[in-house]
Amino acid sequence: MGRPVLRTKLCEMLGIEYPVILAGMGDVARAELVAAVSNAGGLGVIGAAIMAPEELRQEIRKVRELTDRPFGVDLLLPARPDTPAQAGPSAPPEGPRSPREVLPEEQRRFVLQLRERFGLPEVAERVPRLARVGQGSEFIRRQMDVILEERVPVFASGLGNPAPYVPELHAQGIKVISLVGNVKNARRVAEGGADIVVAQGYDAGGHTGRIGTMSLVPQVVDAVAPVPVVAAGGIGDGRGLAAALCLGAVGVWVGTAFLVSDEANHDPDLKRRILEATEEDTRLTRIYTGKPVRAIANPLIEEWERSGVPTLPFPYQPMLVHELLVAAEKAGRKELLVNPAGQIAGMMRRQRPAREILEEMVAQAAEILERVLPSVVQASAD
Repeated sequence: MGRPVLRTKLCEMLGIEYPVILAGMGDVARAELVAAVSNAGGLGVIGAAIMAPEELRQEIRKVRELTDRPFGVDLLLPARPDTPAQAGPSAPPEGPRSPREVLPEEQRRFVLQLRERFGLPEVAERVPRLARVGQGSEFIRRQMDVILEERVPVFASGLGNPAPYVPELHAQGIKVISLVGNVKNARRVAEGGADIVVAQGYDAGGHTGRIGTMSLVPQVVDAVAPVPVVAAGGIGDGRGLAAALCLGAVGVWVGTAFLVSDEANHDPDLKRRILEATEEDTRLTRIYTGKPVRAIANPLIEEWERSGVPTLPFPYQPMLVHELLVAAEKAGRKELLVNPAGQIAGMMRRQRPAREILEEMVAQAAEILERVLPSVVQASAD
């Protein structure tokens, strides 16, 4: 039996077989998963938000050892390239300083209380890897230089507007994807030169917005035409892919379904929690990054939400909590760690190879579009 055919404008733009993009999930979407998705016909995307520049370079080269297909790199950009992402303490120029130097007393005291409440050990103040997401535009600049030097085929901005970087990316022939959660930002990134806009709905895991996918996608399609739109949020099988195409999208951006794949760089216990979850077991929280993140509910999220203590804006919240999370990991308290997942978690029931996930999604979508819909719907445009 031959491979199914499912092609859209996205396939032509990116040089891929199927209109499926792996969400650039930070530290989860590493070379093995990226290459697996690209080799299966989609577009793998490295989640590079917390990768040091040389680490990113090595990851890019490792992907190239595993596949000769197109792939991308995803970064989280600050709100403006030359200023801190949000109002707050001055962004540290050479990486995160001690939290005592830049973070408010109320939040620091509360984090200490949480550490004591959960019986977590003390850790050294500076934990650079987890705190890299809190570094400013200088760190992003160095990451971007690697992307340009390595001539990565596709760049994706998971947060922020890529407009300041678009000219140099386009000069290297790099396609630019930008994720948005509302129509206003969709127009902004399209006007800034993004080649593809990803409309990510409220259903999505990880960083997400306030508008549901079914409502958001067609509005973004209309707002940014003729710029192509990719749908994200709540898409975990071929039904979601087919529905996205019917909404006017040219493809899908998929995270949670691949998060529980064999190749995903995600702790087995955290994968298991996703596989055991229902559609009601996720929460939207700002406690990990200062931006809304949908994740599997856990005691840390519940405790913070009950406290009423305000979170800090990005990038200061990750600076605040990174020691707490390292302490939780050292103590084996995995239930306290961030475990991003979308509302489709209730559909995920077993771990399997990324290729199998993608091929089943595409085959189901092709079956729906070619055979199922005509058999159950009688329609005429006349």
